[in-house]
Amino acid sequence: MTPETTTVTSIRLAAPDGSPLPAARAGQYVTLRIPEGGDPAPVRSYSLSAASAEDGYRISVKHELHGVVSGYLTTTVRPGAAVEVAAPRGDFILKEGTGPVLLISAGIGVTPVLAMLHELAASHSGREVWWIHGARSPREHALRAEAHALLVSLSYGREYVFYSAASPGECDGEHIRAGRLGKDQLITLGVPAEADAYVCGPARFMANITDALTAAGIDSSAIHSELFGALSSINPGLTRSAGAPPHAPAGPRATGPMVTFARSGVSTPFPDGEGSLLELAEACDVPVRWSCRTGVCHTCVTPVLSGDIEYTSSPLDAPAGGQALICCARPESDVVLDM
Repeated sequence: MTPETTTVTSIRLAAPDGSPLPAARAGQYVTLRIPEGGDPAPVRSYSLSAASAEDGYRISVKHELHGVVSGYLTTTVRPGAAVEVAAPRGDFILKEGTGPVLLISAGIGVTPVLAMLHELAASHSGREVWWIHGARSPREHALRAEAHALLVSLSYGREYVFYSAASPGECDGEHIRAGRLGKDQLITLGVPAEADAYVCGPARFMANITDALTAAGIDSSAIHSELFGALSSINPGLTRSAGAPPHAPAGPRATGPMVTFARSGVSTPFPDGEGSLLELAEACDVPVRWSCRTGVCHTCVTPVLSGDIEYTSSPLDAPAGGQALICCARPESDVVLDM
């Protein structure tokens, strides 16, 4: 365990018997279940900040207020402790190519793009790499020395760091600037229009950065992003409004298989009787995506991190392996969904 800032701690994960871990791609995440965290055991997903065959996985966890899992990982867990970890997954990965790469992040969103930077440095990439990061101050800038060293090792590395609340004198350095990283700041940098961009951070930050990249002439297909937390809802015909935070459903506790919404941090038994996983998510105010609700459109397709599901009506086309159409699915066993 390595403290990175007062609120961020890096943790190495390895197999208890020392056997090799499943291969991981830079940008992917792992899902952890913490048996000591309560009943049911809480589940959370964390992007890998580094992964290698020699050193195993590394996650860098920010201690969130009232965060059961982050609090346990940053203040309670000790070397040698056992946690349940699913194999790495996710499509936010570095694409092959020779053109410029933009790695853009804010706050703890630095973790997956840092793993990408490690991959580029390890391969001695000759690509032009732009590292653009926003933080409140140097004191809250996790893994900054590591990122800087990796960029120095690259032949064509560029570094731009923005501090939104730095004290006088804390913005010394050619690559450090005062102010919040946003659309105007990014356009001013003059990023190349032929670049592939990888963006991670809060939803509003990513929306602003995506607008800026589009304005800079970068094709939307070359802009890749990863959102921490649940995806936004897609609910046709419903006016978007600020909903309640995810929670256990109202009423008596059910007795069906345990359903865990990993990104939203909710675990609850599946209700007795009829119903779907989509309906349970709605009862928990978990952000959901749907359109047809009949297994046709695939808008509700959701990764199943563990467990088995069954369909109450057969989908028109089955989803890819490891995924489910939650609008017409029920759990056959305890399940963990990536939502």
